[in-house]
Amino acid sequence: MSSSTHRRADRRPAEDLPQASPSTQNRADGGDALRYNPPPITTSDARGDRRVRTVAEFQIQYVQCIDPEGRPTSELPAFAADNAELLKMYAAMLRARIFDAKAINLQRTGKLGTYAPCLGQEASHVGVSAAMRPEDSLAIVYREIGALFWRGVRMVDVLLYWGGDERGNNFAVPRHDFPWCVPIATQTLHAAGAAMAFKIRKEPRCAVAYIGDGGTSEGSFYEAINLAGAKQLPVVFMVVNNKWAISVPIEEQTAARTLAQKSIAAGIPGVQVDGNDVIAVRSVVEQALERARSGGGPTVIETLTYRLSDHTTADDATRYRQAAEVVEAWKLEPMIRIKRLLESRGALDEAKEQQMRAEYSAEVEAAVQEYMNTAKQPTEAMFDYLFANPPRSLQAQKELARRYAGTGRPSH
Repeated sequence: MSSSTHRRADRRPAEDLPQASPSTQNRADGGDALRYNPPPITTSDARGDRRVRTVAEFQIQYVQCIDPEGRPTSELPAFAADNAELLKMYAAMLRARIFDAKAINLQRTGKLGTYAPCLGQEASHVGVSAAMRPEDSLAIVYREIGALFWRGVRMVDVLLYWGGDERGNNFAVPRHDFPWCVPIATQTLHAAGAAMAFKIRKEPRCAVAYIGDGGTSEGSFYEAINLAGAKQLPVVFMVVNNKWAISVPIEEQTAARTLAQKSIAAGIPGVQVDGNDVIAVRSVVEQALERARSGGGPTVIETLTYRLSDHTTADDATRYRQAAEVVEAWKLEPMIRIKRLLESRGALDEAKEQQMRAEYSAEVEAAVQEYMNTAKQPTEAMFDYLFANPPRSLQAQKELARRYAGTGRPSH
């Protein structure tokens, strides 16, 4: 595994990532040591010369295991020696991509309301779930189908949700994962809350939250990582940096050189990883989860990837992205490198690839048929999934919806 300080040549293992903890000094009155008490800046003379002491230094490391050609950049983690395990991750990425293409076609033909594609980000999804334990809790955004499928969510549930049916949020497996979360960054607070519950109960479980590059500008994100740092919660925050927050490029989103460094403000470690390298993503997440599970607290992990598709099916990325940029991104997409590594080991060939494609295409078609054959809920069902005990005002609205649905008459 290759690990280097961001934009520097020295290489260090990810587990040696410096802890984001500032220097501590004793109070002048002899009291307890403060967690943060920087020394004052002093002026030496009238000319304005300053004598400044450094009280804390931080580094953000970048981790990569295999390059875009599928060549190991250094010694690989232990799990990567198992071809069957690597093939399982490749298959999960392929399965997600085949589903993704079908879902877009369904939306274009009016069979889904909208859809958020995952094309190009499969490694940042599968690598995370592959590192998690079944008892851990996952808080997603709206794009992480590869992570959901790995953890047991059914394809038909994903189709139901994007078809406007809230029953698609009622995952049969795993019951303790959070549903789709379209409001930006609120899922990070949910994960921090789950992690706090795990800590209070003394359960050896962790929470994982996804967030996009644009979401790291939201106050909810900072609140979540601050709480996680202050309470040393067993949670990992996955920042998927796909370069575009809808039409806003990362360069206009922040002046920070990395998004991982936003962890420093919360006093927790941050690391940047090649998000198109599924081996590196899994390795870094495994280390962060082990650290959290053993009481070491939270981590922010930034995966560098690229959104090869539109933001959603309601978007047209050609209006704000250059075609040449997308062409270059396709050369780095995550399926290529893991496929080449498997081929070089004799674990994957064209026949095996076609067999998997046929199997997953049939699975997707079966899920589509189940979705299409599912009886639609009545209009008033939209009120059934927010409150366990709905307030009277909502009950009244539900009754109006029931009474006037399909009549074409106004309800007032």
